Amino acid sequence: MESTKIKEISFNRIPTSLEEFRALPQAALSDPFDTAALTLLAFCVYPQNKELSLELINYLRGPRPLSAMETQFIRDRFMDADYVPRSYFEGAVPSNDYTPRMPYTVKVYDNPYSYDDPNYAMLYMYSGGADSPRSVKLRLAKDGRWYLWEQYILVGIRQPESSNPWA
Repeated sequence: MESTKIKEISFNRIPTSLEEFRALPQAALSDPFDTAALTLLAFCVYPQNKELSLELINYLRGPRPLSAMETQFIRDRFMDADYVPRSYFEGAVPSNDYTPRMPYTVKVYDNPYSYDDPNYAMLYMYSGGADSPRSVKLRLAKDGRWYLWEQYILVGIRQPESSNPWA
């Protein structure tokens, strides 16, 4: 994938409240790359606090909250693979059970086709457990903010070596 822009975004910790999340500079949602990175951070909250994670996702979705079906989809994805969102942070690979380096850093990419649809951006991130990048679709609203529209990051990746008897 030929990229035209790469933005590296770092977080010092996983937030423990909506207020802490909203206090992050990226939470202004003025840049689609920031919203994509915050999506990962919000999903990283899920294993410890499902309700807060969904609240953070709904913040990122703006005027279009999660449906019951989308909430169930997220719950299903975390049943056996709570490591998937961590896998996008630098240093997180199957051999270290997807333990990212600190600070939590993700590289978000665009490509020549990322802005083909007006007011939408399709951005990409690599997981340490996948061979191809995964995407997040964002939508620019009238208020000038980039909101989460669709995500394709909670998909299967290689198991951590500690839980894979064949590794």
